[in-house]
Order: sequence, then C-alpha cells, then structure tokens
Amino acid sequence: MTDRTSVIFGNPIDEKTIRQAEKARQKYIGKYGDDTAKQYVFGTEDIPTLDFIGAKKLVFADEAEPLAENALVVGNIRMGFGHYRISIAMASCAAALGYRPYWLDLAGFDATGSKMIQEQNRLYSLASRLSQKSRLFNRLIWEPLNSEGFRQLTYNAKDQKNAELLVPILASLPKDVPYIATHVWPSQGAVHAGMTHVVNAIPDNWPMALHLSEGAIHTVQTNFAYLGYKMMNGFAKTPLKGMPEKDLKMVGRYVDHELLVNLKEDNEKRVARANGAGPVRFLLTVGGAGAGFDQFLAMVRHLVPYVKSGRAAVFINFGDHEDVFEKMQSALGGLAVRKFFNDYDGLKAYAATLAEGPAEGITAVCDRDIFKAVYATNLLMPRCDILITKPSELAYYPIPKLFMKHIGGHEVYGAIASQEAGDGTFECPTEKSANEMIDRLLSDPDLYAHLCRRIDEMKAAGDYDGAYECVRLAAGGYK
Repeated sequence: MTDRTSVIFGNPIDEKTIRQAEKARQKYIGKYGDDTAKQYVFGTEDIPTLDFIGAKKLVFADEAEPLAENALVVGNIRMGFGHYRISIAMASCAAALGYRPYWLDLAGFDATGSKMIQEQNRLYSLASRLSQKSRLFNRLIWEPLNSEGFRQLTYNAKDQKNAELLVPILASLPKDVPYIATHVWPSQGAVHAGMTHVVNAIPDNWPMALHLSEGAIHTVQTNFAYLGYKMMNGFAKTPLKGMPEKDLKMVGRYVDHELLVNLKEDNEKRVARANGAGPVRFLLTVGGAGAGFDQFLAMVRHLVPYVKSGRAAVFINFGDHEDVFEKMQSALGGLAVRKFFNDYDGLKAYAATLAEGPAEGITAVCDRDIFKAVYATNLLMPRCDILITKPSELAYYPIPKLFMKHIGGHEVYGAIASQEAGDGTFECPTEKSANEMIDRLLSDPDLYAHLCRRIDEMKAAGDYDGAYECVRLAAGGYK
C-alpha cells in the first residue's frame, strides 16, 4: 500500500499532521477492530428500484460471485441523499453506454472501515441539523469548517490515512474494473487497494482538498471548480504545486440518462404551463439530513393560496423523513394532500399520467427505502416545472431551480454555478426572498422561459453529459 499521507501531489505534509493522521487511524482500529487480515468477498443482490438499468448491489458473501465482463462499479456512501443521487446518475449512464452497473456502499458493511464512515456520517448529520438551530454554531463552527476547514491539504492527509481502513473491503475487486466514486472515501479506498481505473467524481463547486484522491482521475462539473483544483487554490497558506492535467477533467454536470432523453419536449411543456396551459408544478425536496425546515415550511405555506386558486400544483418529496411531514402538517393545521407513502408503484403510475394529464393540489411522497426515496425526485422531475432545493447536488440538474438557503458553506457555489449558467435562480436565503422569487417566477413567464431556453442550450452543448464522460474515463483509465 503506497503512503499517500506524507506527500500529496508533490506537496509534503508536516510531521505533526502525519502523527495526527496515524493517531486517528489507530483510534478507529482500537474502537472497531483490526480487520486488515480478513478476506472479504462479494456476492450480489437485486435493487428493484433500479431494475430498469440492471444495477446490482455488492454485498459480503461466503463465496465470491464473479462480476460481469462489462462491469462498472459505483463506489459510494450514504451521507444525506446527495452521493446516492449522483451514484444513480453514474449507474444510469453506465447502463446507457452498455455497462452493467454494480452498487458498492462502503458504509453498508460489518467492517472497520464501514463503521468509521458510519460514525463520521452521524457526526456530520448531527452538525448539519444543529447548524440550522444555532446561528452561533453555524457562524463560528459549521460554515468555517465547510468552506475553509475541509479546504486545507492537511485535512486530506488525515483522510488518506483513515481511508487505508477501507482496503480490506475493496481488496477482492478486480484491479482493472472501471470504478466511479461519488464520494472521496470510496475513491481513496480504491486507490489504496491498488485499483487502476478509478474516477473520483467531485460533487461540489467549491474546491476543497477534502475531495483529493491522488491516483484517481478527478472530475469536476464546472470551469470554476477546474481552475480551483488545477491550482489547488487556497488549500494551504502558501502556494502549492497544482494537479497534473492527466488527473483532472472538467466533464460537465452529472445527470441521469433518463432525464436527458426527452428534455426538449419536457421544456416545451414547461413553458406552455408557465404561459397559462395549466398549473405551474413545483417540486420541493427534503434532504437526507432533514435540515432547513423553517424555510421549507414558509414556502409551502406561501404556495397554498396559489394551489387553491389553480395557479400552482405542489409535489413534496420528504425522502425517508415521515416525521418531517407530520411536523409540517402540525404546523399548518393539516393540509389536504395526495399521499404516496411507501407506495412506489403507485407513485410511478401517477407520475406517468403527469406526462400528458393534469396536476393539481399538493402531493406528498415518502418512502423508507432509500433508493425509492431518492429516485422519487427523478420520477417527478421531468413532469415538474420548478425545483425548489438547497444548492447541493440538485443544483446541476436540468430543470429550472429556485435555491433556498444553503446548508454548509461549500453549497453556496452550487447556486452561483447555476445562476451564472442561467438554469437557476440566485440563492434565496430568507423566507421573504424565497417567497418573492416564487411570486416572480409565477408572474413573469418570460423570465421562466429564459431558464428553459438556457437548459436547452446547455443540453445541446453537452453541459449535462458529465456522467457519460465519467463512465468513459473509468472504462479507459489513464490515457
């Protein structure tokens, strides 16, 4: 196993940080056990929600099940919904290009590395929720950590040492299988395990050393991110050696194949509804961490009169957070809603009718199965007109977007990227600003049509082809 903590892209790391990194690694071993001598092997399970792309989930097994000749592995973790969402986009485009996608959630095993990820995920989710309840915590700790703390090269050095704990999970995979990681830990683990065709799909627009995985091909979605990573700008107090060109590619936005094939027709229907052909359809998403509730509630309350007058229809994906639905209902005194709770087949059938049929009222969606909870947004997105979301992974999707307040400073630049591209609004950080934007989009069809035109232009230019490009890079490896 190559040491990737002491030197990162030709930049030496100080001895104090190296000692801290090794201490952190030993802490996890002491807490969860040393499984470096274990030989884990994989079998597969079906993923019914993703059966249309033939995706298989990798699980520990007593005997190894060989991968298909056209295999492509998507390495991920559940941290909120974002990394799962990007993973589905990669699997979708892999299938469209003729590969059999395999799903590898490194947080889902009874292994030391998995338990390390689970612990860090619990802490991240807790801090994310706390940041929404305490302005002082958000201002003094959470925002600086997400925008500057994770940006430092020393942070990456510590992560690289921890990622060594993931090697036993990955060791049995073929070294040359095409592999796309949608979080840096699955990428670092794969590189440490000696895998040679690793793509590290960076999810955010704000360059941070957190996302570095030397030995992989790093992909980014925007030119802003490319320049920041190329120079490793701000990753240390003094200028650093940048990333070699072979290690960094600007590929465009990571979007599912299914969302792109009929995009032009979807936009034509959107513009028609904005000009009076039917209620404008709003799609709101509750993130996997469940944060941002107050602003979310204020927007739903603001939309209710539009729904009653027939000017808007509202779809809300609560993910796997039924408690958030109950909290909203309590705060609003109860709303008449169409519910699809743990009824994915019913939702699929209803979403199909929305292609040509009418939409009205408020529809609430929730599912305990994470795949169904995540993909419900994909089912509804082509049928809806305006996506209301925080500026995280959904900031890059081909639908006009209204951005609510970010959760974590790194998300700010997702809204900036969309605003500059022209397929979304600027970030609306307050209840007042978000509701004013709702009013403006409903009253100004020319503004709305502009967003749709930009999406068409970006589609024609290949700006939404990032997931296809990641598949091609993983299949080809280094050139």
